[in-house]
Amino acid sequence: MRMIGTALMCTVLLAAVPVSAHCGKCGVGDAKTVANDEHVHAEIGKPAPEFTLKDTEGKEVKLSDLKGKIVVLEWINHECPVVNRAHNAKQMTNTLAKFKGQPVVWLAIDSSWFAEDKRDGIRAWMKDQKIEYPILLDAPGDVGHQYGAKTTPQMFVIDKEGVLAYAGAMDNNQSGDEENPRNYVEEAVSALLKGSAVATAKTKSYGCSVKYKG
Repeated sequence: MRMIGTALMCTVLLAAVPVSAHCGKCGVGDAKTVANDEHVHAEIGKPAPEFTLKDTEGKEVKLSDLKGKIVVLEWINHECPVVNRAHNAKQMTNTLAKFKGQPVVWLAIDSSWFAEDKRDGIRAWMKDQKIEYPILLDAPGDVGHQYGAKTTPQMFVIDKEGVLAYAGAMDNNQSGDEENPRNYVEEAVSALLKGSAVATAKTKSYGCSVKYKG
């Protein structure tokens, strides 16, 4: 399957989700993060790094305000063909719909260096895709580096206590040919809602590389 257009200049890669990821460029730029330690990083079984970001409408979202709910983070880039493949199939929105009425919050984060400049394009894309959850803008890449986000899409699931419970791919369908792909995010959220441990806490993400600044 040819997923990459030259105009998009999108590098498709298979990235192993690290057990821990150094923050890298934390503290650089204008995005507001709450964590003061530049070495804060995302690690399964440990508190998820705190952050405060604004969405495409300028509304501020603070992770710690969502404690008591399961939070799904989706790293996103509306120009990435792998992201578009997933959203054209309504994979993310259909997964979220399965948890309607449950204490589950879904947030997308765009750590592309051009995220702020393409705010209007992101809004138009959201409308076209009928995405109702917010896309948070992280143009300096601070939050992306804290979480060790390597690809778009890449998924993280945080439990009700604010602990990172899953990191990796949305599914096992890198080729796009699987008729019934395994949905890792759905499995993780379902387990947490039942009070159970997440059986598969880490997988390898796949997609376009995150277009970090610099």
